[in-house]
Amino acid sequence: MLVDTHCHLDDERYNDDIEEVLKNARQKGVEKFIIPGADPETLQRAVELSEKYEGVYFAVGVHPYDVRNYDRRYLEQFIMHPKCVAIGECGLDYFRLPESEDEIEEEKKLQKEVFLDQILWAKKMQKPLIVHIRESSADCLALLEEHAGEEGGVLHCYNADESLLKLAKKNFYYGIGGVLTFKNARKLINVYSKVPQDKLLIETDAPYLTPHPHRGERNEPSYTTFVADKMAELSALSRTEIENLSTLNAERLFNI
Repeated sequence: MLVDTHCHLDDERYNDDIEEVLKNARQKGVEKFIIPGADPETLQRAVELSEKYEGVYFAVGVHPYDVRNYDRRYLEQFIMHPKCVAIGECGLDYFRLPESEDEIEEEKKLQKEVFLDQILWAKKMQKPLIVHIRESSADCLALLEEHAGEEGGVLHCYNADESLLKLAKKNFYYGIGGVLTFKNARKLINVYSKVPQDKLLIETDAPYLTPHPHRGERNEPSYTTFVADKMAELSALSRTEIENLSTLNAERLFNI
């Protein structure tokens, strides 16, 4: 069995064929799915999918690109839902910043404030975090080391920064997705063996980051199989062992 720990099934690109997408995934052995809460505007869709389909779960949170839409009071109404398993996708993303120095500092400050609020909320609610880190490892590491609770979380689409491996001691896991199959993924391939096996998770980030050999197409949870194959290829573990350990890790972290 496989668990796709990060798939945006609430994205409009699945509106017309969500049942077929889930069927295809289950035929490939994917039995559980976690929809991260990236955009408050689609959160209700995520909740509805979790209520309609077995094995579908969701998280509540706001992506760093949407920090200006952050309203914790709105999100709080979903936190006690039996299918809500985490807080996030939250974090820091410094890839797209304004041009002026003043605006850059303002943007970073706002992102940090919203991220910290979600970290503290997760700690209070005893929920794991789903963390987005892009060109912001040092600031994310500092905030998580100082403020994250014992529930830890997952570094979504782990960016291969070795400094972040120290977070494994704070119960953080490492989400491995389609990037591992890319020809230019040397950095991730090189650091993959250093990730503790009891902290490995599989994800797709569907509909984004489609793995080889389907790059350019819409990603979907059934493609976790390509990630699992590559993980087995890069380790001394068999494909079955990769499935078993990543599933056990996901069930342990998210209590599913």
